[in-house]
Amino acid sequence: MNGVKSLWAMVQGDPIFMRKVNGWFTVFWICMIPVSFSLHWLSSVTYVSALSLWALVSGHWSAWQAARVEVKQDIEAKKK
Repeated sequence: MNGVKSLWAMVQGDPIFMRKVNGWFTVFWICMIPVSFSLHWLSSVTYVSALSLWALVSGHWSAWQAARVEVKQDIEAKKK
């Protein structure tokens, strides 16, 4: 469990990695639009619920990351 925590801390501290991961997730979900439409998944309550849950989680994740950056910038500004 300790290894997972250290991996999690390393990933959160690397903005370049996080940008790449979020970029690939964006590409993945854009590619899923025509797949979802052609397979008629959009009429599935389960699929739409899962997609909504992902949107909720990713939105909160983004806001949290932005807040972390603002806090670090504020701390650095106060040091100067």
